[in-house]
Amino acid sequence: MFRTPLGARTAIGFTSEHRLIATLGPEQPWIRLAEPALRALTVALGVATVTVDPLFTARAPRPLNPVVSAHALLIG
Repeated sequence: MFRTPLGARTAIGFTSEHRLIATLGPEQPWIRLAEPALRALTVALGVATVTVDPLFTARAPRPLNPVVSAHALLIG
């Protein structure tokens, strides 16, 4: 699941492995599904929209400040 620019949840589908890799990178796990199967899996989650071949995605969020263990603070 992804979010559209307006914040709505959407399922994502790609028409080729090449397009998936170009958008999400070579390490992205994937399975082949027909569009009706993708819709059937996501409708139970309240997701009615399928986006096909998105051109870009945002990177996963990271913490603004790195997590520092208490041990590292004591040794400091």
